[in-house]
This record gives sequence, C-alpha cells and structure tokens, in this order.
Amino acid sequence: MSRPSRNIDQVLLQSGRALYPLHGCAGLSLRLLAEHAQVNVGMFHYHFQSKDNFLRELLAQMYEELFQQLQQEASIAGTTLQRLRQALCRLGRLMREHGDWLGRVLADVSHGEPVAISFLQTNGARHVALLMGLLEQAAQEGSLAPLPPMQQVTFLMGAVVAPMVIAPRAMQLGILPAPLVAGIHDDVLSDAGIAQRVDHALWALTHRPTPDNLQASSAKDAPHG
Repeated sequence: MSRPSRNIDQVLLQSGRALYPLHGCAGLSLRLLAEHAQVNVGMFHYHFQSKDNFLRELLAQMYEELFQQLQQEASIAGTTLQRLRQALCRLGRLMREHGDWLGRVLADVSHGEPVAISFLQTNGARHVALLMGLLEQAAQEGSLAPLPPMQQVTFLMGAVVAPMVIAPRAMQLGILPAPLVAGIHDDVLSDAGIAQRVDHALWALTHRPTPDNLQASSAKDAPHG
C-alpha cells in the first residue's frame, strides 16, 4: 500500500491560509478544509491528527514567514536608525498585506480560543523584541532622545501598526467621512504613507523636546489675527 503524498500537508496548509481569515479557529471545520483542498478528511487526520495541531502549525508557519522578513530588514547594511526605519516600513507593509489573518488571531484571542492565545503568548513578543533591540542599540549610540523603552515602542506601534488596523476597519464599518475614505489608500495604506509616518515617528524619537521648541511650534501653529 502506497503512503499518502508528502505534499498533501502543504496543500491543506495552503487551504488553511485562505480559510482561516474568513472562519477563525471555531468556524474552520475539517469538512471546509477537506473540500477546499480537495482531499478526504482521512488524509487530514493522517497528517495533523487534530484541528488544534493543524491550527498551531498554520499560524506558526505564517508568522515565521513574516518574522523572517523583519529580521532581514533589521540586518541590512547601514546605521542602526536606517535598519530600524527599514524594519518599521516592512512591518507596516506586512500589516497591510496580512492584516486579514492577524486581525482574525486577535479576534480569536478575544473569544478565548486556546490555540490563538497560545500562539500569541509564544510569538507576540518576538517582533517587539527585535524592534526593542534596535532601539536599545540606537540609544547606546546616542541617536535617540532619552525616553523609556516602553514609551518608544508604544509610540512607534501607534504610528506604524495602529493605522493599518484601524483605517481598513473604519472604512468597512462606514464610519469615516467621505474625504477621509478617499485618501485612505494613498495617505495611510500605501508604501509612501507608511514611510512618511515612520519618518515622522523617528524624527520625534531623535529630537529632545524642550520648552523653547515646543513654544516655537505652538506659536507657528497658532492662528494669526
């Protein structure tokens, strides 16, 4: 009796990539997977034994691909700030391109799905640790204004990650004024929009605010009578 094809596990995982963002942990049934992959359920059990095992491998595989891309950007030749900038721009693009399944993971976590919670506990800190390592190195080089590391990270996540999550969702819900909707792609989701926010965020982290320059900025922005 011949053994099942070694490629069927990858076919099933590819189907999982397509179906997981739509159905999440609870809604992704073995029947749906088998039909999408055009294999029988027995082949699923042969390769993964259980749905939880399948979901764990699926999420780990998808995240590892993203993390490797971040690592590559963080390892390019250049100054620490240049590498940080490249990593942040890549992070923004990854959020745009993979926000469907990343958002589904967060939704599954909020619903108490054990596989999603375990995945986030295992991997959630990895990309943050990578960015914090670059921030720490830049601080040691004197490239950053003094600021607690948690302030630095949350500020960057607010500038880079949050818009990629909030803007598409707000557009789906129809809660944005028409002029904002018209500019979402070019101003928020595009490569240029991401890079612009990263550059502004890094400028803020590399300049120490003082009463003098804050007053000068306020005076510049004040309406003239």
